[in-house]
Amino acid sequence: MGRVEGKIALVTGAASGIGLASAQLLAKEGAKVVLADFNIEGAKKEAKSLQEKGYEVLAVFLDAGDQASIKAAVEFTVNTYGTINVLYNNVGITNLRKDLDVVNMDLDEWDRLMNVNLKSVLLGARYAIPYMQKAGGGSIINTTSMAAFASDSIRSAYGASKAGVAHLTKYIATQYGKDKIRCNAIAPGLILTPAAKNNLPQKMLEIFTKYNALPYNGEAEDIGYAVVYLASDESKFMTGQVMQIEGGHYIGNPTIADLDAWMAEQQK
Repeated sequence: MGRVEGKIALVTGAASGIGLASAQLLAKEGAKVVLADFNIEGAKKEAKSLQEKGYEVLAVFLDAGDQASIKAAVEFTVNTYGTINVLYNNVGITNLRKDLDVVNMDLDEWDRLMNVNLKSVLLGARYAIPYMQKAGGGSIINTTSMAAFASDSIRSAYGASKAGVAHLTKYIATQYGKDKIRCNAIAPGLILTPAAKNNLPQKMLEIFTKYNALPYNGEAEDIGYAVVYLASDESKFMTGQVMQIEGGHYIGNPTIADLDAWMAEQQK
């Protein structure tokens, strides 16, 4: 307990999934947390639940595609608590019906994903950094994705936007490190958020498990614990890095699972 005691944290996309799990863990470890989300009613509900447990948590509306809304969320945090020490840029969207291969993707969807997934990270940092400079430092954490490092048959815009987040992380770290502002990113693999559980067929989940080095898929808390580490002073000498938290899905030769099954069959 107390790993981020007294720190002020703004978490975007915090009404559910990875954002909510991270906000909950930050609050439990002593931070004052602002839950920012387009789903403001959901954010308020989760904030109230945490307040009833004795944590200092508030909710604020956030449209990650709107510059003024991002600025307002940062200013709400600072006006309420006096500063901001931790910014977790977690919002990310995708649309599997429109974000297709390069020839067939919806170009308006490309622009939308670049705006929400990538530009929102730039803007969150842009508005938080001056306050962090006044506070003597801070930690910016960005959610990228393993899609930034491994290509797919679809989701071209999503992968490109998340690759941008990974590289922007390094630029922020380089440009503001002397101000004691650290910037790191987390690249999740398949995480069993409510959205994943409700929308992905069981067969797809089984395929991911098959190709993981570990025999299971990730939970939102697996990312949340990494967020607490990056928000805390435990990671004070770490910046410009991308933590890949994906169960070993991408570390081996992709044929291993099928070859192992084939060799086992030959031994029968």
